[in-house]
Amino acid sequence: MTEPDDGQGEAAPARRRVSRRTLIVSGAAAAVVAVGVGVPAASLAGVLPGRSTLYRLLGLDGPAGTVPHVESGPLVQGRFRSGARLGADCGWTIAYPPGSGPGDRLPVAVVLHGYSNTHSTAFGAHAHGLEAFLAQYVADGGQPYAIASVDGGNTYWHPRHSGEDASAMVVDEFLPLLGRHGLDTERIGLLGWSMGGYGALRLAGVLGPSRVAAVAAASPALWHAFPQTPHGSFDDAADFARNTVFGRQDALEGVAVRVDCGTGDGFCANDEDYVAGFASRPAGGFTAGGHNNAYWLRMNPAHVAFVGRALTP
Repeated sequence: MTEPDDGQGEAAPARRRVSRRTLIVSGAAAAVVAVGVGVPAASLAGVLPGRSTLYRLLGLDGPAGTVPHVESGPLVQGRFRSGARLGADCGWTIAYPPGSGPGDRLPVAVVLHGYSNTHSTAFGAHAHGLEAFLAQYVADGGQPYAIASVDGGNTYWHPRHSGEDASAMVVDEFLPLLGRHGLDTERIGLLGWSMGGYGALRLAGVLGPSRVAAVAAASPALWHAFPQTPHGSFDDAADFARNTVFGRQDALEGVAVRVDCGTGDGFCANDEDYVAGFASRPAGGFTAGGHNNAYWLRMNPAHVAFVGRALTP
């Protein structure tokens, strides 16, 4: 399976012999011809290449989400040099709900960003807007908590042969930083999309229920086998085997889990297989949408509320 062919924060391009443009053009052209002769669009999407583009062209992605027009709480930003990331300069942001601010003892959810994104992609009206979704959640009666994000690079949030480990950066460097800002890091929430969705599921399983109350993953970038993965996402087959989340669903026992993926997303089939591997089906589901910000914005209210409820029972 190749990578999804559209979206923001998607994983790196997958290994392939045929160009992406060729697949998209041929898939879209076949769709036009087939629909013209009465072949159901839903059937086409399951067999033609360029699944994400095909769904979008056929209008099967559903409505785009929007960032709520509410007054958000304060954002606090900074940078630190990460030893776990081999000296990388890591930017970070903490979003507080309205009425709260630095020094307040709030629960916190950590956001793991997608490929080619940074900590800032989680926030802002033209990105994921999580500070506004958090403000709306609290305005609707949810208990206040903070959402924090940090630069993880493009190493898929797991230890690499180079020695870089973005997940260790989160646990050993970023969480202590959040604690110094007064936040309660004893038991956290995790959020993530695409590469970060995979990273959030993996890290929640590594830390377990004593450290993680909930994980919500949107369109997690999951593969069944190393040969399917994009170049650079895993070092080799052994690295993939050590860090895959398939077959390790029981590590999330006691953690509230939510997984969502759009049916027009190239990861949908793999994500459905992952969800099917739980003894008890996680929250979330598979509805119209692509591997893009339009879908992730639509999921944000549910994800912010899901994690918030688990952090403040």
